[in-house]
Parts: sequence; structure tokens; C-alpha cells
Amino acid sequence: MNIRLSDKVAVITGASTGIGAATAIAYAEAGAKVVMGDVNELDGQETLKVIVKNGGVAKFCCTDVSVETEVADLMRTAKETYGRIDTLVTCAGILEGASVHIEDFEAATFASVLDVNLKGTFFALKHAVPIMGESGGGVILCIASGAGVRGGSSSVAYASSKGGVNGLVMTVESQVASFNIRMHTICPGGLATPLKLGQIAQSAKRDGNDPDAAVANALKSLGDPAGVARVLTFLASDEGAYMRGQVFTR
Repeated sequence: MNIRLSDKVAVITGASTGIGAATAIAYAEAGAKVVMGDVNELDGQETLKVIVKNGGVAKFCCTDVSVETEVADLMRTAKETYGRIDTLVTCAGILEGASVHIEDFEAATFASVLDVNLKGTFFALKHAVPIMGESGGGVILCIASGAGVRGGSSSVAYASSKGGVNGLVMTVESQVASFNIRMHTICPGGLATPLKLGQIAQSAKRDGNDPDAAVANALKSLGDPAGVARVLTFLASDEGAYMRGQVFTR
């Protein structure tokens, strides 16, 4: 099946690396106009170069998703540049406090993770939904995780934030159905992303093991973010209109 997103406008947070970057590239290749938001400008510009080199249309906006005004500006930029928003993908996320027991977990670490992973998703939904409603509807894909939905995590804060994303989607999806907006919680498995590899290295170092060896060993079994990007491309397309609810991937 040749999945196309021709002339659709997509906003992707956390688009500089990992799942977000792979999705931005895949969406552009499928014909979408992509607005990329991320605080990581260096890698964001590199991802943008890949898209442009391949003939795609995209724009990068330096965006801290934990700051509401910056998220609002991102959505406004998409509307002003391309006229609407058809798809929102919330990929922005961090993982801190790997392997730290609850009694030692710092409140500041817990707050910083929830600020990006959960509050950032909330801000994105809050400011994208009105624009999508004006545009006739669309698709919202929120990246959660198996952690916090099916099981635990190496980080108390990460699992809490991803469980929160799942609850947020379950609550909001009925509110936006009248706008012809379809929502999904996406729960990826183990992928070779900077986030995951960083967590593996951090945990190995904490346990007194070689972090480079741990990462090299993990790469033998971790999946490719591009595989999840293909799933997200299908979900954003008209062919994915019959999908409902949570989607679990490798």
C-alpha cells in the first residue's frame, strides 16, 4: 500500500532526533508539509536538511514544549505558514532518574520530566485542537510508552509521565470527536533512540558497568525508530481512519 499524506500539514514536537525526526522525514516523503518543534536546534536543522535534500517541505521552530507560549507560537506558525494543521504528533520527551529508587528520587527531577513529557503534550493539544477544528478535523498521535501503560520503567518519573499521557488522551479524545479529530496513544517498545541509549548508558554507569559496552549490546536487539514512523504515517493517512485507541509497536 502506497501511503500518501499529500498536502497535509503536520506539526511534530520533539522532531530533532529519534521517533520525531524519523516521523518528520517519513511524513515529508509522503507529501506532507511538516512543522518541526524542538529545543534541540542543532539536530533539528540537520533533520530539516535531510528533508529538504529529499525534496520535502518543512520548517523548523526552536520550541521548548514546557513553555506554553512557545508551544502556542509553534501552532500559530503552522497555521500562518501553511493555513491549517491536519496532524499533530507529540514526540517531545526526556528520561531522567533512571534506576533511582523512590525514596531517593528528587522532586525537581520528577517535575522536570513531567513538565516536558506530560505538560508539553497538554500544551500541544490545547493549542493545536482549535486550529485543527477550524480546518475540518484531523489526527492527533501522542507518543506514550509501554512504560506507565503496560508496565513499569527504569525511571519513576518517566513511567508516571507516560501513564499521564495515556490518561490525557483517553480524556480528551471524546471532547474532540465533534471536531472530526481522531486521537491515538502510541506506545513504542525498545527503540534505538538517543533517549533509550542514554538511559542504558546511565544505568550501566550507575551499576559500575561499561556504558559503551552496554549500549553496543543493546543495539543488537533494539528496533529502528523508522519502523514506528511508518506506523505513524499510516495512522495520519486516510487509510488509517478505521483505527481506534491505543497502538503498541515494537
